[in-house]
Amino acid sequence: MGAGRGANARLAAVIAETGLSHAQVASAFVRVALENGSREFATVGRSHVSHWVGGSNPSGWAPVFLCEALSRRLGRTITPDQIGLSVPATVLGPGGDWDTDTLIALTEFGRREVDVDRRQALGAAAYSVAALTLPDSSWWAQMAQRPSSRPAAGTQAVGRGDVEAVREMVSLFSRVDQRRGGGHARSAVVQYLTSDVTRYLRGTCSDDHVRRAMFSAASELAYLSGWMAFDNGQHANAQTGFRISVQLAAEADDPAMAAHVLRAMAHQAIDLGHVHKGLELSAASMDGRRYALASPRERALLGVVHARALGAAGDKQAAAAALLKAEDDLAAATVGDDEPSRVFFFGEASLAHETACTLRDTGDLDGALREFRRSVRTRKAAAFTRTHAVTLGYLGAAQARQGNIEEACATWSRALDTMDGIQSGRTRKVVSEMRSALSPIRRRGITAASELDARAATYLATAS
Repeated sequence: MGAGRGANARLAAVIAETGLSHAQVASAFVRVALENGSREFATVGRSHVSHWVGGSNPSGWAPVFLCEALSRRLGRTITPDQIGLSVPATVLGPGGDWDTDTLIALTEFGRREVDVDRRQALGAAAYSVAALTLPDSSWWAQMAQRPSSRPAAGTQAVGRGDVEAVREMVSLFSRVDQRRGGGHARSAVVQYLTSDVTRYLRGTCSDDHVRRAMFSAASELAYLSGWMAFDNGQHANAQTGFRISVQLAAEADDPAMAAHVLRAMAHQAIDLGHVHKGLELSAASMDGRRYALASPRERALLGVVHARALGAAGDKQAAAAALLKAEDDLAAATVGDDEPSRVFFFGEASLAHETACTLRDTGDLDGALREFRRSVRTRKAAAFTRTHAVTLGYLGAAQARQGNIEEACATWSRALDTMDGIQSGRTRKVVSEMRSALSPIRRRGITAASELDARAATYLATAS
């Protein structure tokens, strides 16, 4: 906490505008901090907010998190200056807007991610709900024209073979992510993106087709860096990676790739409880050329996440219709389709997993159990280990909610077996929720629950 300097009338006025008490502001602040992995702020309460209003300046990232919490409540962007707070030079403000040049944004992303001092200082903006607002149609049209008008800034010659090499690396890293979780090798993904691939983007391409193909391949890699961060609970870094991926896809004039990223952004928003924004993003992923130019398998992926967003928003009828459409799209995908490699993971098991989550969120627990079991039964666990573990965790939670404790414990035990060697924030969250569900059962002296809880505690203590 900074030293007192007289009452902060600006902060007091904005808090009064929100209609929240100091305790409610503190709760909203903590939520933002935890979204961004800053557990050191988890104990912030009413008295802290009162001290800030009284004139003390919150330290480190606290002003940024407070601005985000107030922005969400008011529906407009609040800056530190507007609430009379200062931000240390080591803390960067929210990432640039959609008009920031893509290559400049990519370079800054690399500096924040790779530079040790910046990384230790958190070096990225807070996850921002305001930043989920997408630009209008004119922006997409302008971005599609940018690659041909941007002069080469480097001497590197870039051809089709270079594009293929980048795509091969994306495929390699994607398979590591699917097996081992987003905590494995993400720094290597970012370094490759911001060094070798950035040089290709600045180089001299053999023709415009190659230039656009390289931007599209770079978009896949930026997406993967974002997805891995999302999986590992690094939500601000994920948001930045997704945003840059959208910009690269727009410059490549690749609507299907942009849809793929918007779907991931929707998934993240829904998981963090921002259902309305998640629904907007998923609807945008299905809009016009994005859905029309996607392969059947990718259409199914876009559609099932849209169904999940509709379900989370409480629109059961629309969610059910979207699920049926996603089933039809996946059924239309056949071996030999000209489809992007980025959808290699999406098949019956993944569709069943997302369908189960949708049914669970709409209150159909029986349907959710059926689909979670279908997902577990049909997934190739050796290749898609991380998601298999998460699905088992969700299945156990659904079984516990129905009162089938012994069955739930057996399922959770399988989940923990599967999690060996996985580094994933989603698996850690599953285990934390498992322990919460086990707490009342353990107190009843059930041996299986106590043994499982001990295993879960060990996993959380050792998982990174």
